[in-house]
Amino acid sequence: MAGPIKPLIAAVSVLALTACGDRTVFSSWHQEAGAFIDEGAFGNPTMNNTQIHNGELNYVVNLNRRFSQEVLSTVNFAFNSSQLDEDAKAILRVQANWIRQFPEVRFKVFGHTDAVGSNAYNKRLGQRRANAVVRFLTGQGISRSRLQAVVSYGENRPLIATPNRERLNRRTVTEVSGFVENHPTLLNGKYAEVIFREYVESATEKRPSNQTGLSAIQSQGG
Repeated sequence: MAGPIKPLIAAVSVLALTACGDRTVFSSWHQEAGAFIDEGAFGNPTMNNTQIHNGELNYVVNLNRRFSQEVLSTVNFAFNSSQLDEDAKAILRVQANWIRQFPEVRFKVFGHTDAVGSNAYNKRLGQRRANAVVRFLTGQGISRSRLQAVVSYGENRPLIATPNRERLNRRTVTEVSGFVENHPTLLNGKYAEVIFREYVESATEKRPSNQTGLSAIQSQGG
């Protein structure tokens, strides 16, 4: 009987996941604490916590990995433009919702362009794009002091190596950069406070606003 039961359980799990596919809440809100770092092997959350406290695992890298897994960290722009379209604004609203979960954390916004135009012009254009994202995030209630820096790489770090127009290269990327007030770590009880706050909040389903159509955005290219 063990053989047929496993496929049945798997099928039910797939159906359950499919039914929740249109939910507009972060996946970690419906999982046990530590689930987002558990790849199925027993004890992974404990090992992860031990490595953080021992300094073996870079907490900024770890948190940035979670950020990029749970939200879209990139928004794209029209050619020669720093204006945020509706798709970009929808993505940034989700970013802001995530950022508000971690008031101790700071972020950087990196601006990029495609290769059309001079290096100097594209550096300025990348800066304007990063500035536009920072302004939008502050308008969503994120303190400007938490947006640690606005950086432009211009055309120097393309996703697609081409001298032509390429929307994928015309982007900003939001990343975790550190902690407020230059905290070297979240130890001395602060890391535990963050985990406890998340655990309590995970018990309450939230309904983020203005995220209609996000699933469609995530499935689009460019």
